[in-house]
Amino acid sequence: MTMRMLCRLARVLPRSSRGSSVASALIQAAAAQPAELLFPQAGTRPLVAARGLCDRHGLAREEESSFTFKRTQLDEQVSSAKSPEEVLRLWEAHSGSANQAAMCLAQVSRLALEKSAEERRQLVNDPSCAALLNTVSTQVPSVWNGTLVSALRAASQLDVPPGDAVLRSLQTEALWRVRRFSYKQLAFLMEWAVSEQARLARQGQSQGEAPGLANELAKQLELRWTELSEPRTVSMLMGRATHLPPTLIEKLEDKALELAEHFVAEDIRRVAQALASQNRRTVPLLRALSYHLLQRPSKELSTPLLLDVAYAYGKLNFHQTQVFQRIAAELLPRTPDLSSTDVTRCAKSFAFLKWLHLPLFEAFTEHYVANSEKYSTLQLCNLLMSLAKLNFQPSKGEAFFSKVHSALKATLPHLEPFLQVDVVWSLCVMQQARPEHITALTQPSLQEKLSEGSAARVESYRVKLLHIMMEGSLGGLACSVPTASSEPARTSPPSPLQTALHAALTSLTDSKPNTLRTSVATCYGWTLDGELILDSENKPIELNALTAPHLPGGGGDKPLPDGARRMGFVAWEFPNFILRSKELLGRFAMQKRHLQQAGFLVVEVPYYEWLELKSDWQRVAYLRDKMGKAVAEEMAK
Repeated sequence: MTMRMLCRLARVLPRSSRGSSVASALIQAAAAQPAELLFPQAGTRPLVAARGLCDRHGLAREEESSFTFKRTQLDEQVSSAKSPEEVLRLWEAHSGSANQAAMCLAQVSRLALEKSAEERRQLVNDPSCAALLNTVSTQVPSVWNGTLVSALRAASQLDVPPGDAVLRSLQTEALWRVRRFSYKQLAFLMEWAVSEQARLARQGQSQGEAPGLANELAKQLELRWTELSEPRTVSMLMGRATHLPPTLIEKLEDKALELAEHFVAEDIRRVAQALASQNRRTVPLLRALSYHLLQRPSKELSTPLLLDVAYAYGKLNFHQTQVFQRIAAELLPRTPDLSSTDVTRCAKSFAFLKWLHLPLFEAFTEHYVANSEKYSTLQLCNLLMSLAKLNFQPSKGEAFFSKVHSALKATLPHLEPFLQVDVVWSLCVMQQARPEHITALTQPSLQEKLSEGSAARVESYRVKLLHIMMEGSLGGLACSVPTASSEPARTSPPSPLQTALHAALTSLTDSKPNTLRTSVATCYGWTLDGELILDSENKPIELNALTAPHLPGGGGDKPLPDGARRMGFVAWEFPNFILRSKELLGRFAMQKRHLQQAGFLVVEVPYYEWLELKSDWQRVAYLRDKMGKAVAEEMAK
């Protein structure tokens, strides 16, 4: 143990006369004192004992940066080598220190990256490479810290087995030195340890000492987080956030916010993806990333980077219109060069964000028309669902939907039932569903499969089937859907807008009984916030005794009086609209169309108009005015 400690100390002492004299003094002190006095804790904490001895003689640990590194002829030749075999020949001819052996190993791994796994395996079994690995393993205490990190990464890249003596030796040495690594070296080691665990897990192999090393590294990273000062190190660690303790992630987010102005575009992408993977919607950090992303020149914004940022913002539901406009502006001229995966991924991300850029989505549909054979069925389904959510109708719709129907003709019946419903529902939103699409969903076997899963999912798809069958019945098809429950019930309490609308409608009818229905769940799968029937003089009349084909029970048995009109009130909340627009999303545009085709005069109450009304009498007057306009429009048709 004494010799091991002295070897370690020799590497951190400066190569000077002072270093020699101090080393001599240390050896004399070791010889003069009994072992139990020299190392009182050697049995349990040898590293602490060694450090105590150094401190007792004034030997403070010095960083490796104090060395003046002089490149040898071997170093020059290895750095300019063109192949792994050339590096091995140079090592065999010149030999060198263990530190140089580790440097050669790192260079071999870099040059072997383009080789196949079998070629790398043969390279590791080569006698010259075996000798190189043996030198690193047997003399690992003399390998410098930075080179040790590179050697660990190189051994993994060369597919050295986890139980190999070389890898075990390197990992053990790294564990011994964990407190002496710089913060950047700790970060690189953490990245290696996480990657190594993932690689071995995929291959079903034992993970060796990697988990223990990763745990110790995580502790050190958290204890020494104030040393963090490099933007790249921050982004690298946040990219491995799933393997770090939550307290460290919070500190990394603070550091990322502090260093955001120094981030390059790649750092911004890595941090945004890390936040998305952890579902951490840290608004101040996302705002800072957005600001600095907008400052980056176009040459730094590659297509994969833009798509990754759009995905991260979509997953976190973080809206930053200027960033979306910049992404769209950068992607628009590149659209012809995008792959089908890129197009569907971008369209899906913007659909999650409820953001519609007309030229970009027009370019997406044109890309599909020109490259439809390159789209898989799943990619086409994702594209259709994205377009439907944003209620986008392409200007060259005939050519686009002709290609779509041709592609779906053979594949749609064989899709997974839930996906099949989603695709047909999307076609209904865009008014492109064909009778054969709808009748295929009336099969009892398919509807039985849709009843599997959680109650919320089953109810959601039952309502979607009602919407589809409503679309079919409007087209003259006789459609019916077996229901698991009597009617779709409201699962959440009314919003403040709906509550205020109900109160205003009650005031409008002068609280007359049986003249108003609120929160009306129709058999079409849509919910009305209010329902009135006006006579020929536009006055509310009792409606309980009148027929109501939109209700599951059919209402009363009396027909509507001559000249009577059925009014349906719908409150449109902020989430019902496309971002920064007064256009409804596809789902709610279809709701409005279905209610109108079912015989309702639809009175729309958007949030941006309702919020301007400050008193009850203003709200009642507003509703009277909206009803009058609806009646006038119906009479003008």
